[in-house]
Amino acid sequence: MSLHSYSKCWIHMIWGTLDREKIISDKETQRKLANYFYDYSRKKNIFMMCNFVNSDHVHALIDIPTSYSIEEVFKLFKGSSSHWITENNLIDRKFSWGRGYGAFSVSESNVEKVIKYIEGQEEHHRKKSFIEEYEGFIKVYGLQYIKD
Repeated sequence: MSLHSYSKCWIHMIWGTLDREKIISDKETQRKLANYFYDYSRKKNIFMMCNFVNSDHVHALIDIPTSYSIEEVFKLFKGSSSHWITENNLIDRKFSWGRGYGAFSVSESNVEKVIKYIEGQEEHHRKKSFIEEYEGFIKVYGLQYIKD
């Protein structure tokens, strides 16, 4: 019997634009970027269950493969997408994601709940800003929030 590496590690990824600027405001641009993330995930053999592109941040739920660290996945997504956005003139100036990210583990029993949360971003952000949402995640996961 040969040994293989197996894992099922759901990660709720969150990252924002530089200075949390609401620069991805066009719905068509948000849709194109969401599709880019799905396509890019497949190319990198990363299973992305869902994602949602807001005007100033992104949420994604992935099953991180054994071949990548969390930091590597963020570098891949942020680096390739900022290049792709600029190259395709989706924003009227050079685009950059902000420093840092949030990576939160999700148990198999909570995957559907997180999917609904990500899919409900538009409604959610009618009540709460990105920074309020992000600070909430930090608190729920018992982390210390460091303001820029």
